[in-house]
Amino acid sequence: MSAARRNLFTVLALLILLHVYIGARLMPDMGLGWGGVLAGIALLALSTVLVPLGLLSSSLRRRRWPERLAWLGLLAMGLFSSLVVLTFLRDIVLLALRLAGFADPGFSHWSAVGVPLLAFAVTLVGFVNARRLARVKKVDVPIAGLPEELHGYSIAQISDIHVGPTIRRPYLNAIVNRVNALKADAIAVTGDLVDGSVQRLALHTEPLARLSAPDGTFFVTGNHEYYSGAEEWIAELRRLGLTVLLNQHVVRERGKAKLMIAGVPDFTAHHFVPSHRSDPQLAAAGAQEVDVRILLAHQPRSAPAAAEAGFDLQLSGHTHGGQFFPWNLFVPLQQPFVAGLHRVRALWVYTSRGTGYWGPPKRFGAPSEITLVRLVPA
Repeated sequence: MSAARRNLFTVLALLILLHVYIGARLMPDMGLGWGGVLAGIALLALSTVLVPLGLLSSSLRRRRWPERLAWLGLLAMGLFSSLVVLTFLRDIVLLALRLAGFADPGFSHWSAVGVPLLAFAVTLVGFVNARRLARVKKVDVPIAGLPEELHGYSIAQISDIHVGPTIRRPYLNAIVNRVNALKADAIAVTGDLVDGSVQRLALHTEPLARLSAPDGTFFVTGNHEYYSGAEEWIAELRRLGLTVLLNQHVVRERGKAKLMIAGVPDFTAHHFVPSHRSDPQLAAAGAQEVDVRILLAHQPRSAPAAAEAGFDLQLSGHTHGGQFFPWNLFVPLQQPFVAGLHRVRALWVYTSRGTGYWGPPKRFGAPSEITLVRLVPA
């Protein structure tokens, strides 16, 4: 048996066990009759089937029924995630109450009823948050010794849109309209634009050709581009008029002041395309004297190398701000920052919460954003 098949069986077995856990921990305390128990088992069995469809949604053929199944699978995945977390938290509370001698059958009943109701409510609110157009977040970054000509220089950043099973052309078109309305000096797309091949999604990424800024629109790859055929996407984005920066930079001038915009491939890119190893030093190599150095890097963990290379500001994404609880608690296990503006030695790092979403159409406690970054004197 291949490793991929073993991994698939492991995931399916884990999904089945977790659904059994939810049913075993909630249904006995809910006081359901036989009809309610059978209905609960049927719903959990349906979820067990739908969640894998959500996981495989980016590989389903984009026809009528598979597209609807992808939607159902991804919605089920979001609901299932909240059900597991809330069931586990309920068990912790029940255990604490028993240890403290406050076991109460009434609390057991109402908490069992409340878990699916709360999971549904969180999923519904998360759906509304995910599907609405990302709001503009304005961020001022203080730069020491910033020339007067660069005071207020602005970059509109979008990141982690994940055009794919549930994010299509109209969603991206609305983002492009809002970004263009900001009239920024430059536009940065910091990776994870797509979840799928050029053949499947080229129609839905066409609105990017309308992005417009005086100093250009720049793109760096994220990890999901490498799952979807990075080299084909790089060619397609260049066809649409974006400047793809692969350990490269450009210099833009305002009077006598000079500003560098550099970009690196995703932190893990070399595992997929060896020549795409992320290297901030190489991205800045051969640069003339510039007043401000800005690096576009999909993952925040590029920051130490960016600081070493002498950059003033790094714009990143990848984390989605956690997207929804409790995944925000796990982001620090892999990344130095979850969201917002932080400092690594002399380097400022801004981590976007993302402009779209990945997987379940669900955002809770981590709203999407279009970021307008402005350079201001320190």
